[in-house]
Amino acid sequence: MKPAIKVENLSKQYRLGTVGTGSFAHDMNRWWHTVRGKENPYLKIGETNDRTTKGNSEYVWALENINFEVPKGEVLGIIGKNGAGKSTLLKLLSRVTAPTTGSIKARGRIASLLEVGTGFHPELTGRENVFLNGAIMGMTKKEIQSKFDEIVDFAGCERYIDTPVKRYSSGMYVRLAFAVAAHLEPEILIVDEVLAVGDVEFQKKAIGKMKEVSEGGGRTVLFVSHNMASIEQLCDSCVLLENGTVKAVDTTNKIIEMYISGNLKKSEITLQDRKDRKGDQKIKIEKVSFYNSDNLKIDSILTGQELRIRLDYKAIDKFDLNKVKVSIGVRNKKGEVLFNCPSNIFNYENELDLNGSLDLLIPKFPLLEGVYTYTIFIEVDKVVSDWIQEAGNFTVVGGDFYGTGKLPTSGNQSMLVDYTWETKS
Repeated sequence: MKPAIKVENLSKQYRLGTVGTGSFAHDMNRWWHTVRGKENPYLKIGETNDRTTKGNSEYVWALENINFEVPKGEVLGIIGKNGAGKSTLLKLLSRVTAPTTGSIKARGRIASLLEVGTGFHPELTGRENVFLNGAIMGMTKKEIQSKFDEIVDFAGCERYIDTPVKRYSSGMYVRLAFAVAAHLEPEILIVDEVLAVGDVEFQKKAIGKMKEVSEGGGRTVLFVSHNMASIEQLCDSCVLLENGTVKAVDTTNKIIEMYISGNLKKSEITLQDRKDRKGDQKIKIEKVSFYNSDNLKIDSILTGQELRIRLDYKAIDKFDLNKVKVSIGVRNKKGEVLFNCPSNIFNYENELDLNGSLDLLIPKFPLLEGVYTYTIFIEVDKVVSDWIQEAGNFTVVGGDFYGTGKLPTSGNQSMLVDYTWETKS
């Protein structure tokens, strides 16, 4: 059976800097090479799309030599860090933009949901946009009418269906846009991270619908997400992108493990060397350390133990602690947030010194055995000062959380709750 999508030697090059500066001269140079039957001269000077380095060329390869196939009826996940080229790849597959080199062969009608309300006109009502969007996808008016009630019911916006969509909330917008894309029966459905806009209930419905589309209808789905739980639940196989190239194509579990392992390697880089941190750096985290109840530094954490996480920092000025928000967030290997510990739920009277440390004390650490990542976030007067996603990782070793020598064995559980059972007669 021929694949639904076949991508061969696909590349996309972009020019950096101000649009227009020197563009005409470059375009003329390209044209002159073309009419003489010669290769585009700028294809040889582009650099890999690594946003953390300055580079020497004004041309970068957002994608370079991408090759993969998607069988009919399969759900393919596309994962990778921000800037890896995921959205560029989907835009090429959706024919929003043209490739620089290479080819894409797709068999069947393609419906794309690349951002909230793709193909919607803000001045038109929800009803009008359903018919407009369906027509753009190549559907007949009769096909759209037969699915209209089902689309509105799925989106849950019947009361607003004759209201211009510019008055919709972002959640309503994406619900209706997804409902149109999923119900109008395209042979290929391309979905970007837009589902993150919806609430938890809608995300579950959307994932259920995509499963139904692929399994029941034999249609092909390409799904991009940073939520590894959704990828694992929905996708048959995955493509891992890194700096615009395909690092691997394999089963979902293998690719997720590879992706997580790559992210965990960030911890091997000192925080001072991290170039992906965000904020104005009025307060900057220099070091993260873990201590036990005896104030001894530890490399791994025991389930149920008292834990102190120490953040060593430098500040450019003394700040009122009530104006400073510090938070540490912990995620599991699938990228799911397990808990956050923000400081702004407490009141402080003193100031933050120019140099010092901030300690987060957790009296009874609640996570089961495994490897976890943590993110650090600091803001001053509601302005981001230092934000380091996946700043590092830590290992948890199973401990005696309940004082019984036993721990739950459920494979889906990662956090523990301090509880007891009682009987009363």
